[in-house]
Amino acid sequence: MANLYQRLGGVDAIACIVDDAIDRHAANPALAPRFRGRDLPLLKKLSLQCLSALAWGAPAHGEGGRAVAYAGMDFCASELQALVSDVVAAMQEQGLGPVEVGALADLLLAMNGDEAGSRPS
Repeated sequence: MANLYQRLGGVDAIACIVDDAIDRHAANPALAPRFRGRDLPLLKKLSLQCLSALAWGAPAHGEGGRAVAYAGMDFCASELQALVSDVVAAMQEQGLGPVEVGALADLLLAMNGDEAGSRPS
């Protein structure tokens, strides 16, 4: 069976998800203040590295990990939910199925230590 990285469509498809999600973050009233004035192309690059590593099954630490991509942003629980909701919406826009969407959402929540049960739909 293909791993999540392959089921998501590889680097090009993940890049589309990241581009869409970061653009959504910047426009999302719950997140926009956190993204205002940030280097969005750099965040997209680091987020692509992070999501690719997560989808392959690698820990999201070090270069490209959450600590690098969102350094100093310290999302609260509601902001994290908004962030994951934006990623879910971006994945659904790309036509990904509920299994892949749920798997990546769970990984994102687990990366931050939150319960997978609080995943946005």
